[in-house]
Amino acid sequence: MYPASALSTRRLTRCAVLTALALALSVTEGLFPLTVLVPLPGLRLGLANLVTVYALCRLSGREALLILAARCLLGALLGGNLMALAFSLTGGLLALGTMTLARRIPALSVYGVSVLGAAAHNLGQICAAMVLLGSVYVISYLPFLLAVSVLTGLATGAASSASFRALLAAGQRPIPTQEVSYAGNPR
Repeated sequence: MYPASALSTRRLTRCAVLTALALALSVTEGLFPLTVLVPLPGLRLGLANLVTVYALCRLSGREALLILAARCLLGALLGGNLMALAFSLTGGLLALGTMTLARRIPALSVYGVSVLGAAAHNLGQICAAMVLLGSVYVISYLPFLLAVSVLTGLATGAASSASFRALLAAGQRPIPTQEVSYAGNPR
């Protein structure tokens, strides 16, 4: 017999499907680099973060963490770059923690939560780079990343908001204890 805290088969399957979706979004995003438009190395829109925001708002924090960790690990393995795991996981964990705390602020909508998550992700990646490269000079790159994270966070927030509205229109209700404001309206 499994403990009551174990994931049910349905929730585990949902996490697996969402992990696959996040991985597919990440791979697709890699095919269209933003560095063509904005010459900042490693810049990405963060489409896989849509799944993290969804999991955080519609599932539990534990499930969001499982999806994030699985996506980062599988992405690094499939991409053949285990060094990317340090950047992705550090940024992702800091973003998830920040968004978890930001969701508790009633004035923040999914847009604000996404912008803070994008900024935290970039901060986490800079911290990983400082450790892996053994140089503090990497931090000079942070202001540029933070400026761009406002735009990428707003884009991710808009996509998340549209997804949530579509799910509501399709009859999917948010979990009552985890309801989130999708357009900046009070909860």
